[in-house]
Amino acid sequence: MKTVIVACGSGVATSQTVASKVKKILNENGVKANVEAVDIKSLDQYIKTSHVYIAITKAKKHYDIPTLNGIAFLTGMGMKEETEKLISLLKS
Repeated sequence: MKTVIVACGSGVATSQTVASKVKKILNENGVKANVEAVDIKSLDQYIKTSHVYIAITKAKKHYDIPTLNGIAFLTGMGMKEETEKLISLLKS
């Protein structure tokens, strides 16, 4: 099963909210994946075993996995496009 990580500064507020929304979206679309909320300081540890990274804050580093805009899931602006990318990445 593929893993999606969502990271914010603390890993307990914004990333949890987005992770919950992403889980719901994936369930509604019949896509199975683990979705985890983590704090930005732990990102390097989790990125190695993840398939998609949803960034709440602007990434300071480049990672070798696809990175999506987490603000879109938080605000709803651009969420359709990010959702389509996420589902496509998880189904490939």
